[in-house]
Amino acid sequence: MKLNEIQDLIKFVAKSGVSEVELETKDVKIVIKTPAGRKEQVFVQSTAPVAQSVIQSAPAVQQLASTDVKAPEVKVVVSEDANYITVKSPMIGTFYRSSSPDKPSFVNVGDEVANGKVICIIEAMKLFNEIESEVKGKIVKVLVNDATPVEYDQPLFLVDPS
Repeated sequence: MKLNEIQDLIKFVAKSGVSEVELETKDVKIVIKTPAGRKEQVFVQSTAPVAQSVIQSAPAVQQLASTDVKAPEVKVVVSEDANYITVKSPMIGTFYRSSSPDKPSFVNVGDEVANGKVICIIEAMKLFNEIESEVKGKIVKVLVNDATPVEYDQPLFLVDPS
């Protein structure tokens, strides 16, 4: 999202009188909250280089403020997980870390994975689908508990490709 688009959004929120706006795209999450005191707070969370341009142009954002609205606070939070690859669920079903309760997990935090290695099972309509890794790296975090439902495209694992 470009800086001028963020500025236009801030202007729109200031004029509309809306108390809270949340906008999330692939790279950026913006939350604009206007408490009772009419001081706007803008939070930008980004995994893309746009975060740096927002930090550097904070005075430009302050110029947006009209006379009755104070300048918004710009707080940029860059995700710690930006360097990791997210392995997502290819289907809806129930997530299992092992083939049966008495067997060990396919992968644990710290394990190395390679293309084609089974990392979990997703049960859908009584069919157990082995999910294979499409990336090479080390498992950093398991994002889903065992035997819980997952949705299509839900993050399952974080993998460090280095």
